[in-house]
This record gives sequence, structure tokens and C-alpha cells, in this order.
Amino acid sequence: MKRLSAVREEVSDWLTLRQHLADALELAQLEDEGLRPDLEREVVAIETAVAHHEFEAMLSGKYDRGNALLAVHAGAGGTDSQDWAEMLERMYLRWAETKGYQTEILDFTPGEEAGIKSVTIAIDGRYAYGYLRPEKGVHRLVRLSPFDAAHRRHTSFALVEVLPQVENDNEVEINLDDLRIDVYRSSSAGGQNVQKNATAIRITHLPTGMVVTCQNERSQTQNRENAMRVLRARLLELKQEQQVEKLAELRGEYQKAEWGSQIRSYVLHPYQMVKDHRTDYEVGNTQAVLSGDIDGFIEAYLRTKVGATQP
Repeated sequence: MKRLSAVREEVSDWLTLRQHLADALELAQLEDEGLRPDLEREVVAIETAVAHHEFEAMLSGKYDRGNALLAVHAGAGGTDSQDWAEMLERMYLRWAETKGYQTEILDFTPGEEAGIKSVTIAIDGRYAYGYLRPEKGVHRLVRLSPFDAAHRRHTSFALVEVLPQVENDNEVEINLDDLRIDVYRSSSAGGQNVQKNATAIRITHLPTGMVVTCQNERSQTQNRENAMRVLRARLLELKQEQQVEKLAELRGEYQKAEWGSQIRSYVLHPYQMVKDHRTDYEVGNTQAVLSGDIDGFIEAYLRTKVGATQP
């Protein structure tokens, strides 16, 4: 039913575009100068729709049409990095809001003084994973630290993970005997218990050592279900990485990706600029970017990848 709904929505978009074309042709054939403003509006609508479809044509991966799980983890840098992680969380939530996507925070670990240590967000909507896939990697912030009494310039790092939500359980097989499930009390900043009952879930996948937690819901059952969603997504990513690694090794071109090679820098001092190091795409309006205006970076990256695959 989900696939049927998605196909119906896509067909509806194409039918709407066809109707816009028919309306524009009809207006043009009338050759009436008084109708020129209406014709211009139709042309703008058609150009916008064509650009949108052209962009979505680049999202052709197996999971690109589906929902996404996005996680932000504070890196080295103490309170500044935890504050930076919270800024990124806000950026992605704002971006999802402008797209009309549904968001749900599955797991949240607050920072010790400010910001967050980590957050995991489920983002549901058509092409959510395809859009967010280019955001995976290390994000670097340069600014005058609000947490430094001397107001010195600090560099902070945060890691963004983007995973496809696995709709079909057959894609990732999980043996329940391979899981260790621990239940504990949810906690807030300062170590205060927010629940008298133990509702938070920690699942350890013993074969890989992978650990996922979920404590945002009041129900232990909901937390368990959400933790399993995240575990399936992480195991799928691991499976995909192993396949890519094996193929690359056969080709003699495999290089392991390590922490430290940031994909994007956000500079707030001594000048204002956000630059993607993979594409050299940059903008000077940092506040707009931090408020969710990241489509330019996503499109630039996808166009680069499409160009690299063409002969």
C-alpha cells in the first residue's frame, strides 16, 4: 500500500505537469496580449516542475525514494561540539519541515552543559533518504566560542549519519538469539530520572558488537520497536559497506573512510561562508543554511555524482 500510494503521487505530479503544458499552449495559441501575465505564470510553474522532476531523476538508488534515519553525534571539542550537534539537529528539522516531511526523535542524549551528545531522528516522506544521503559525513564549524570566557575562535566537529529505513524485514535477517536487550530508566540532562519505570531500551547485536539505544518514548514497547528500526537500518548499511568494500578491493581501489575528513565547513568567523569540500559549492548566507536551506549543497553533490558516472 505504501508503494501504491507513492506511485499514485508520482503519477499525479506528471499529470499535473501535463495539464500545465496544455493550459500554456492554449493560452499561447490565443495570441492575446491581455493573457500574457497568465501565460508567464504558467511558464514559471512548468519550469519549476521540470527542474523538480529533473532533480528527482538523480535520486535513482534502491532506497532513495524511501524514509530515512538521521543521527547527529558530537565530536571532539567538548561543549562547543555538543552545541554544534544541536545546531545541526535544528538545521535538519527545519529542512524537513520545509519539505513537509514527518519527523520523530527516536533517541536523544543531552549534553553535559549545553547542546546534545547525540540524537537519532526518523524522517518520513517521499525521497527523504535520497535527499539526505549526501549529508552523511563529518561537519566542521569555525566560530567565536560562546562558551569561552576569552571569546576565542574554536573549531568543532559533528558526525552525521544517514540510513535508509528498512521496510522489508527480508532485507536484513536478525536472529533474536544474537541480541542482548537491556532495560533501564530514561534520564535527562544532569542525570535526573525522567521516568520512575524502566522504559529505555539498549539492544546489543552480539555478532557485530553494534549497540543501539532508544529512550524517547514513555512506552518500553515503543522504544523497543524504534530501537529495532535503527538496528535494522545500521545492519543494512553494514551489509552495503561490506559489498562495496569487497568490490572495490577486487578493483584495487578501496580506501577506508576515516573520521576527520570533513565533507563541509561552516565558518562564522572571521568571515561568513559554508563550503562543501567535495563539490566546492559554497554560499555566504550562513544563517539561511543553518535554518535548513541546504538543497543547493545536496543538488551540487548529486549532479557531481551523476556526471562522474556518465561516459
